[in-house]
Amino acid sequence: MNEKSPNILVVFDCDGTLVDSQHNVVACMRAAFADEGLDVPDDQSIRNTIGLNPDEAVLRLALRPLDEELLVRLVNGYKSGFFQRRLQSDHQEPLYAGARETIRELAARNIPMAVATGKSLRGLRAVLEQHSLQDYFISLQTPDHNPGKPHPQMLEKAMLDAGTRADQTFMVGDTSFDMMLARNAGCRAIGVRWGYHQEAELLDSGAERLITQFEELLAIVGNA
Repeated sequence: MNEKSPNILVVFDCDGTLVDSQHNVVACMRAAFADEGLDVPDDQSIRNTIGLNPDEAVLRLALRPLDEELLVRLVNGYKSGFFQRRLQSDHQEPLYAGARETIRELAARNIPMAVATGKSLRGLRAVLEQHSLQDYFISLQTPDHNPGKPHPQMLEKAMLDAGTRADQTFMVGDTSFDMMLARNAGCRAIGVRWGYHQEAELLDSGAERLITQFEELLAIVGNA
């Protein structure tokens, strides 16, 4: 039996790292803006905000000041749209190749795992339950009770739950927001090449390493 590795923690982002949700995010954000009679952001601009709290994403996409009432309506419209899509029988937020196998292998090595995401807690739990991964994570950190990325609080809470140190904590994500989150918390930042931000953005924002396949993470963590 493997001995527990209490000093190591692996924290995953969700959208763009564990699952490919871009089509749902883009569709729901476009609909929220259209319903308010506002200029609809282009798809790439929306993808560039994936990982941020919804209110921060909306503010960036609006390209102009928004009063509080309109901001709330846009955010609620986006969340409601996502919830309704999740109820549809053909709704999909597929796992990226190798995600399940890597999570299972880390669990077999008794390495604690967590999630730090801009997704709501309800949305995150729905994704994990959809893929039967809900029992693998000791800490789920979302905007429901935290400031958004790149504020370090989500990682700080995850480390507290795991009883580990920053220099033994790996933040695995696909956006510059994830890399800056890791940097701000003093953690190790691992960028993935299959997500929504370019490689240069990940490196410029603090990525220690970039991986092309999920399996590469096992060697990185194993050598920590």
